[in-house]
Amino acid sequence: MMSLRRRLAFHFSLQFISIIVFVAIISLVLLFVLLTHLNREAMKQNFPAGALENIAIDTQIEKNKATISDTWKQQLQDRNLWVQVVDMEGDVIGSENTPELLPDSYSVTEILQIEKTNYYEGFYVYSQVDTTFKDPYFYMLGYENKERESLQRWFSLYSSNGRISGDNLKQLKEELKKVEGSIQVINQEGKVVQSTSDKMKEVYKPLDVLVRTTSPGKFDTHSTIFIDPKSGLTWILNTPKQGAEPVAFSIFSEMIKLIIIAAVVLLTLTLGISFWQGFRYSQPLLLFTSWLERMGHGKYGEVLTEKERKKVFKRNGKLRLRYKLYQEVIGAFYEMAEKLSATEKERDRLEKTREEWMTGISHDLRTPLSTIQGYAHLLESGQYRWTDEELLDMGKMIREKGDYMTALIEDFSLAFQLKNQSLPHQLKPAELNELIRDIMLKFANDLTLEDVPFTFKGTDSNLYIHADRRWFERMLDNLIYNGIKHNPKGTSITASVSRHGESAIVTISDNGAGMDEETVRYLFDRYFRGTSTDEQTEGAGLGMSIARAIAELHGGTIHVSSVKDKGTVFRLEFPLGGERGERHLRKS
Repeated sequence: MMSLRRRLAFHFSLQFISIIVFVAIISLVLLFVLLTHLNREAMKQNFPAGALENIAIDTQIEKNKATISDTWKQQLQDRNLWVQVVDMEGDVIGSENTPELLPDSYSVTEILQIEKTNYYEGFYVYSQVDTTFKDPYFYMLGYENKERESLQRWFSLYSSNGRISGDNLKQLKEELKKVEGSIQVINQEGKVVQSTSDKMKEVYKPLDVLVRTTSPGKFDTHSTIFIDPKSGLTWILNTPKQGAEPVAFSIFSEMIKLIIIAAVVLLTLTLGISFWQGFRYSQPLLLFTSWLERMGHGKYGEVLTEKERKKVFKRNGKLRLRYKLYQEVIGAFYEMAEKLSATEKERDRLEKTREEWMTGISHDLRTPLSTIQGYAHLLESGQYRWTDEELLDMGKMIREKGDYMTALIEDFSLAFQLKNQSLPHQLKPAELNELIRDIMLKFANDLTLEDVPFTFKGTDSNLYIHADRRWFERMLDNLIYNGIKHNPKGTSITASVSRHGESAIVTISDNGAGMDEETVRYLFDRYFRGTSTDEQTEGAGLGMSIARAIAELHGGTIHVSSVKDKGTVFRLEFPLGGERGERHLRKS
């Protein structure tokens, strides 16, 4: 049972830890998905500027050689972008989709100019310095910004004092129509002072223009900015995006959505684990319940049905994994079923024995009563005249039958007292050799037993036990009379005394007819064998039951062994004791 407790504690602790680890892993995965999603959405808003930081993170640099991730290679080609990675010496150590006109190394001036103007050889360039490694690396992400070139060209052709000249407005609109674009000119306060379209907003807030350039993914148009340093006016070219939808993105709202999704996932997992746990642990409980129901109906032999046996055991007879935790419980059920089955069989046997006992008692009492009743009727009738000798014979017969009935009733009373541990007795130290010798002499001097040889074998030293001489003698009388009654004339009976450790052994043996196995098994059951009114009650089955009860009263045990046609041996064992017995033990 301790093993079961340890296994249950280990099982549920491991299960609890596993669930915590599992939930933690799921939470980390969801967090990773959340961060990836937020990063991807932020990159869409800020593309291509936002892509450069992720490219720098995903790029591997080994032995002064930069390798661009395959994922980014495809995206760079699809979007017609190029990337270069420059080391401390200004040399390009990694590139992707790079035009041929770009150099393999850069001077200090070129790098500073690119960082300041975001422009190089006709390409618009986003740059970033990565200081993750010991030596910093310079990343450049460039693309052809045709809108910027067009805007600068239109400004030089159609502007006057920073505004669109009236003579050129119509021609500029024709140019813009080709690209489906429009131009707005705003002053330093953000107010639109000139526009080629009526649908454009009239006032820009201070951050409106900046957001359009830093987070272009949020808008459905692409904005290109040109600032006239002389007039302070700003030209904004708005052109439609090709194949791209605006990204309406809010970190807070996206986090709320993903948290809800994560909560739903965790709740689903929790419910799934709960249902799984309920199913896993309810199956054995339902199995145990069905066992108890069958046992309640007395079906002790059917611990498991064939269907349940297939559920619990594998083909090789071993328990299945889900029932492994309850192997002690299952074993206990089998053991309990076997004990209950054995108990039921024993109860049936005792019931049968009780009926036989009652039948035997009725027979043993009815026979002497019939004799007494018959003589009483004869005497009462007055039809016959009896001689004195006949009357003496009748009186003797009535007395003998009455004595027999009295002895039988006393045996019943004695058996009842022994059963209920209410027999008056007093255990005193007694020397066992002397006690057994006196009992054997009593039988040897009985003239009615002249044809039965009696032998006694004692020990050289004294053996003391605690005994009530009266009941101890009654016990041995019953055993000896059993040997006399159930054996043919001439059977010898031997009583011997020996010592075994701190116990005294008394053996009563004979060389008579012996007993079969069934008789030996039930010899000490009350009234297993009935008696005849011509026999003494000491040898009856009731007498054997009394003998065993008296042996137990003295703290001893009694065992019988017998072989058919060879004889029977009763072996009694008692603890040595008494003041003199203790001195004897110390001496020996």
